[in-house]
Amino acid sequence: MPRQLFVTTALPYANAPFHIGHMMEYIQADIWVRFQRMHGSAVHFVCADDAHGAPIMIAAEKAGKTPQQFVADIAAGRKEYLDGFHISFDNWHSTDGAENHQLAQDIYRALKKNGLIDTRTIEQFFDPDKNMFLPDRFIKGECPKCHAKDQYGDNCEVCGAVYSPTELINPYSALSGATPVLRTSEHFFFKLSDPRCLAFLDQWTQSGAVQPEVLNKIAEWIEPGEDGKPKMGDWDISRDAPYFGIEIPDAPGKYFYVWLDAPIGYLASLQNRFAKIEGDAAKGAAAYTAFMADPATEQYHFIGKDIITFHTLFWPAMLHFSGRKTPNAVFVHGFLTINSGEKMSKSRGTGLNPLKYLSLGMNPEWLRYYLATKLTPRNEDIEFSPEDFMARVNSDLIGKYINIASRAAGFISKRFGGKLGAVSPDGAGLLDTLREGQDTIAALYESREFAKALREVMLLADKVNAYVDANKPWELAKKEGMEARLHDVCTVCIEAFRLLTIYLKPVLPALAASVETFLNSGPLSFGKANGGLPAGHAIGEYQHLMQRVDIKQLDALFEAPALAVAAQGATETVATTPPGGEALAPTITIDDFAKVDLRIASIVNCEAVEGSTKLLRLTLDAGEKDDAGQPRMRNVFSGIASAYKPEDLVGKLTVLVANLAPRKMKFGVSEGMVLAASHGDEKANPGIYILNPWPGAQPGMRIH
Repeated sequence: MPRQLFVTTALPYANAPFHIGHMMEYIQADIWVRFQRMHGSAVHFVCADDAHGAPIMIAAEKAGKTPQQFVADIAAGRKEYLDGFHISFDNWHSTDGAENHQLAQDIYRALKKNGLIDTRTIEQFFDPDKNMFLPDRFIKGECPKCHAKDQYGDNCEVCGAVYSPTELINPYSALSGATPVLRTSEHFFFKLSDPRCLAFLDQWTQSGAVQPEVLNKIAEWIEPGEDGKPKMGDWDISRDAPYFGIEIPDAPGKYFYVWLDAPIGYLASLQNRFAKIEGDAAKGAAAYTAFMADPATEQYHFIGKDIITFHTLFWPAMLHFSGRKTPNAVFVHGFLTINSGEKMSKSRGTGLNPLKYLSLGMNPEWLRYYLATKLTPRNEDIEFSPEDFMARVNSDLIGKYINIASRAAGFISKRFGGKLGAVSPDGAGLLDTLREGQDTIAALYESREFAKALREVMLLADKVNAYVDANKPWELAKKEGMEARLHDVCTVCIEAFRLLTIYLKPVLPALAASVETFLNSGPLSFGKANGGLPAGHAIGEYQHLMQRVDIKQLDALFEAPALAVAAQGATETVATTPPGGEALAPTITIDDFAKVDLRIASIVNCEAVEGSTKLLRLTLDAGEKDDAGQPRMRNVFSGIASAYKPEDLVGKLTVLVANLAPRKMKFGVSEGMVLAASHGDEKANPGIYILNPWPGAQPGMRIH
């Protein structure tokens, strides 16, 4: 019987376009899904926008939109990424869909009926300036575990610890910069401390549902109690109005915390898919219920290592104790890094922009292949090396794989009417070797050992190329009486190319489709590896299948926009042009430089300036205190609105000219200047780049 699979990737938060981390995860999942489909499995591969939460509510308000419209505008840009990199989701939905509202409330009611929901009055941070309770992500401070600065109120991005906002050291509001005050509020809790939850999670996490290295991370959430037995804290699942989310039943003014309803969005998207298949919401709900109740259904989630706790503790417990199927496995991957381990970051200028990649004419399957050569089933980071990227694509895909077809197809077309011949014993032996690799490669795909699978494929390609070099069809074509041998050798090459394409198809779906057209073979699948194209089979005319990577494309990919002229080959002009389009200023002494007081500052808030298209109003913390010993914020206007959205700057560090005389402007007083870079010729090289110090720098530090 064919397997029936329910597969998801982590839901992207609907406040920004995709970044390269999203694409890496989607490519990994897509390869696995395509492999399963090639084996005849029935797969439902779904995702959705994570649409709720205070950050989206606040961003929408600043943009002058409703949260629904704000999310819809973000969602409208998803298709370009997904289609561009051949991601084969069956359905894309939103956590604000009707299905998610219903499912979240149903799951809550089931947990409550099971005695796992508790209410208690808690102290919660309140922003006196904004007159609202602060969401966790809008409270920042020092991590109570590792003491990293400027961490969010729910978890630390440095050490991964999960905690309560009240545990933060020196907290402040990311909205106003004010020191939050504690006020009481009734909250709802999922009682993870219940012995039933601990017993279930111990069994589920040890069942093979998570990778061994993930168990170590999970253990950080489970601590020994006073009696020596494992202990786990309860999970706060409610937030107070105003909040964009799903209302808690029978609790006016209370909403589900976004992390409760977000994973339920996986189920909602699947139900939405069945509704589309059935053409009716009620029939779709019934089909969804039957599918999830079927013991044969397998459920898998692909996620990043930064959201382990939510997916391997909270999520399976929610499902189990609401009477639902739990995931067969949660597959956790690491980050994509560059420059020997530095996490890719758009804000730090070390990112790989997916749309820029496509706009440069770079083949999306180059990136799919390169990432696949790095991906393993383990939770470990992947290093992107531009040099290695070019070498692997040009050497493996072009030099080893594509060349097999290009060296043989022309002879088949010109000398043999485009028809394949019979295969001699030595060629049959080579093809048998390739077919024998099928089970090994399939097992590696199944276990997500993509790097090993592709190494196996390239080892087989090496054997084929050795056969080509030994038989030299270009020389056979020149010799009299060798027509049959030439036909035989080229036929073996074409059949070998077909087999290698089968093994590469999960990674290179668009290329495989072109090969299927060229070979007139129909859809290629692993089941077809055991057969072969018969003698007399007519193939199409060979068209070039893939270009080599050009170093200029890679240079342009990682260049700032102002340096794009170099990517156009004008390196000689650049060498004689003033750097950045401006001549260097006259020489100064160290004493002149010392007069300028440059300080690290944290951008605690940023907003557009009404009546101005150029200015943003920044609220900066430069480590200063007022006479009462409270943090003193600075108000600075900066002409960077063309380059940055306000929400992208909140929480970032920058450099402040701290001793610049205050300047009265039309919109208020500016108490300093933030440093930013731009090209001297703004028309030819547009772009503004605000300075962003490396992590570890603290507000108030002076730049010497």
